[in-house]
Amino acid sequence: MDFFHGQETLTSIQWILRAVIAFFFLALSAKVMGQRSIAQLRLLDFVIALIIGNIMAHPLSDEGLGLKGSMITMAVLISLYSAGVLISLKWHAFRIFLDPPAFPLITNGKISYRGLKKARLTIEDLLSELRKQQIEDPEKVAKALFESDGRISCFLKADHQTVTNLDLNLTPSPFDLPATIIREGSINKNELLRLGKNEEWLVSELKIVHQKKVNEILLGTLDQQGSLRVFLYS
Repeated sequence: MDFFHGQETLTSIQWILRAVIAFFFLALSAKVMGQRSIAQLRLLDFVIALIIGNIMAHPLSDEGLGLKGSMITMAVLISLYSAGVLISLKWHAFRIFLDPPAFPLITNGKISYRGLKKARLTIEDLLSELRKQQIEDPEKVAKALFESDGRISCFLKADHQTVTNLDLNLTPSPFDLPATIIREGSINKNELLRLGKNEEWLVSELKIVHQKKVNEILLGTLDQQGSLRVFLYS
């Protein structure tokens, strides 16, 4: 276990062992910190990610630095991070400091210059975010909020919202998520059996309806009504 400590030189095997241990330790750390720290980098998440990345990078590139000290430091930081998350859940003021409440950028079609300054956004940044949500005109927006994770939530005015089945007093069909039965030319036999189909039926359906073979299919899905959709390599 000498590779844990700083040395003048390390063998190739010792470098590999350091990398493997660091990888699994970082994976375990991410698991302990939870999905939240990966899905959305808020203030506390961003700080801890920067520090951990810096701590683990040095002993993986400098044989004079030991790995043991970095792992102990990371364990302490993860404990502090977990404590910070718990405190933010129980102490409202601390939570507001870490995750400030959303504030408006657009209200009833009018852009808030004060909100843009607070978010440190230019008008081009705002228009770009609107375009990403298929909104070409700020005047169509009833409310646009700058969230604590840096995203912008937009809500259209009533006369620009899409008409729903509820508005038309229609009863929609229940939501059905199609099952993936072919992925990159390979058949998912378990999904086929779950839907009451077999491989012979699938091959026949592809040949008769789509004039294709399984290895020509990038993605194939089947819904509860038995409708088969295929997407070809292009």
